[in-house]
Amino acid sequence: MKDIVKPIAVLAAICLVVTALLAYINSVTSPIIAKANAKAEAEAVQEVLPGAASFETVYEKGGENSIVAALPEEVTTVYKADDGSGYVFKLTVKGYGGDITLMCGIKSDGSIESTKTLNHSETSGIGSKVVDNGSDYRKQYEGKTADKLDEVDAVTGATISSKAYKKAITAAFDAFATIKEAK
Repeated sequence: MKDIVKPIAVLAAICLVVTALLAYINSVTSPIIAKANAKAEAEAVQEVLPGAASFETVYEKGGENSIVAALPEEVTTVYKADDGSGYVFKLTVKGYGGDITLMCGIKSDGSIESTKTLNHSETSGIGSKVVDNGSDYRKQYEGKTADKLDEVDAVTGATISSKAYKKAITAAFDAFATIKEAK
């Protein structure tokens, strides 16, 4: 019996020490990661609507500071350019490999300035052709309005990823229309 209890006690002690170390490391790195993510998001907002000097957050999913009650479920955050040049929408959709999070800048005239992928889990080499920030697919959206989205061609072999990206852009246009009506 003694031969069984000692290894179990040692293994349990090792597990407790490792768990405590992981919890400590997480508590140290979480604020650093959150700060880096916030910085990357702020840079992306400026990148997809570069004409604006500053932005105001007007909607956060689950937040209380929203100007409208209901936006499409894909919309997680909306930023309004303080100079009235447009809006930036942070969107999350389900792609082939997992969630795709992107930013879409829509100018006040209703056309897309630019889009930028923040993170994704799409298949490297195939689905990534849709979401990579230098991709030809992503560039097809620039200058498009809601009624011109059918002109965007899907990436061969990455249909699910292409449809997911287009779904996010459609949600951005729907949110844009809702916000414009709420004014």
